Amino acid sequence: MHSHNLSSPPEPYVRWARVISDLVSPPVVWAVLAFPIASQHAPSRGQAVVWALTYGLLVCLLPMLYVGWMVRRGRITDLHMKYRQERLLPFLVSMACTGAAWLLLRWMGAPPLVPLLAAVTLAQLVVMTLITLVWQISMHAMSIASAVTATALLFGALPALAVAPLVPLVGAARLKLRRHTLAQVIAGTVMGALVTVALVAVAR
Repeated sequence: MHSHNLSSPPEPYVRWARVISDLVSPPVVWAVLAFPIASQHAPSRGQAVVWALTYGLLVCLLPMLYVGWMVRRGRITDLHMKYRQERLLPFLVSMACTGAAWLLLRWMGAPPLVPLLAAVTLAQLVVMTLITLVWQISMHAMSIASAVTATALLFGALPALAVAPLVPLVGAARLKLRRHTLAQVIAGTVMGALVTVALVAVAR
C-alpha cells in the first residue's frame, strides 16, 4: 500500500524544483563525477573517457533504463520512485550493476580512485536499501552530498565550495516537490557525506 502523506503541489509552483531534481539526479551526479576522477591519473584523455564511460554505463545508464522500463510497465510511478516500496528492486539491480562496474574497472587496470568511486556508490546503495526497508531517505540529497564531499577530499576546498550550493538547492527542490520530509533530506545529506569520508579514509 502506497503512502500518500507527501502530496504533490500544483505544477507551475514547482517547475524549478522538477528541473533541479532531473538535472541533479543521482545517476547524473555520479556520471559527471566519474570524468574528473578518471582524468586524475589516466595516461591519456581517451583512457580516462573509457573508464568514465564504463562506470557511467553500468552504474548510471543501465539502472535508469531498468527504472524506465518499470515505469512503462506501470510497476513504478515515475523515474524518481516516489514511494518507498518501489525502490527495493531497482536498488538491488543498481547494486548488481555497480558491483560489476567495480570488478570490471579493476580488471581494466583503472587507477584506484575509479574503482573507489564505484565502491562509494555501492556503499551508498547498500545504506539506502537497508534504510528503505523501514524508512525513506532522500537519494538526491545523499548523492549530491557525497559528490561535494568527494570533490573536497580529492580536488580541494575551492572546487568543493564551488559546487557546495547544490546541496541546499537539491534539498530545497525535494522539499518543494514534497517528495521528502526535512528529516529525510537531512539524513540523506549526512549519510552521503559520512559514507564517502569513511570509504576514502579506508582506501588511503
